[in-house]
Amino acid sequence: MVRGLAAVRRTDSQDEAFKERPLVVRHQVSCHAGLHCRYQLESRSPRPVNPFCQHALDGLICDIGPPYEQFQEPSSPIPPTITRLTGITDAMVAGKRIDIDAVRALVDSASLVIAHNASFDRRFLERLSAAFALKPWACSMSQVDWIDEGHEGVKLAYLAAGAGFFYDRHRAIHDCRAAIELLASPLPSSGVPAMQKLLEKARRPSWRIWAENSPFDLKDVLKARGCRWNGDDNPNPRAWYIDVDDGLQVAEIAFLRKEIYLRDVELLVHEITAFNRFSDRT
Repeated sequence: MVRGLAAVRRTDSQDEAFKERPLVVRHQVSCHAGLHCRYQLESRSPRPVNPFCQHALDGLICDIGPPYEQFQEPSSPIPPTITRLTGITDAMVAGKRIDIDAVRALVDSASLVIAHNASFDRRFLERLSAAFALKPWACSMSQVDWIDEGHEGVKLAYLAAGAGFFYDRHRAIHDCRAAIELLASPLPSSGVPAMQKLLEKARRPSWRIWAENSPFDLKDVLKARGCRWNGDDNPNPRAWYIDVDDGLQVAEIAFLRKEIYLRDVELLVHEITAFNRFSDRT
């Protein structure tokens, strides 16, 4: 499903505070290609440079356009459990292919890609089209403090129920609409739109610090510190690493030197921004 929105401006009679201010416009992209995935792309009217909507300090979403949905026939039959879950049958996808040129055109016009589990979705979509690798990304699951705001979980269905609505799950078009509803709604504790919190987090850089060749007997110390092990098949080291917010990287490096390496070692440090976050390039 691909959803494209047009730019919208409010007039004086509608709201003086938003006069001539570009409002959120959004594309949504979901592709059925053997896996059930859903994606959202935020866009805006053509303006200089800034990859994020300039209006979005208040997180306002004002318009949603018609969806565009495509199927792609997988390389093997759809398992019966997936058909029961989604209602998608082999007959529905037979001979179908996603129009990559159409997807690329939508991606090229987007300012930000938002997915509910971007750590999976970004890698999947970059294999579908290289255009996704050139865009900044944000994650509506991990970049909004849902638990601190009073929700009991971060799955889309839990969040929807906590926000007071239900929807027909397991179809991409419905998942995307539910995510838009959540991002447009005020958060229970802070009262600000979830979209505002998401964009604030997405704009801020963070830092990934790699503890290469760290002593094996200190792995529990690293784990307790919040480090994670990279054992995936990607270009990065097979080593422990930790992500810290901007401004905390110096203190974290000092801790590793003092408590782990016991010497003044040079550590591999990567800056993470929305342009490489959730990808294998961090």
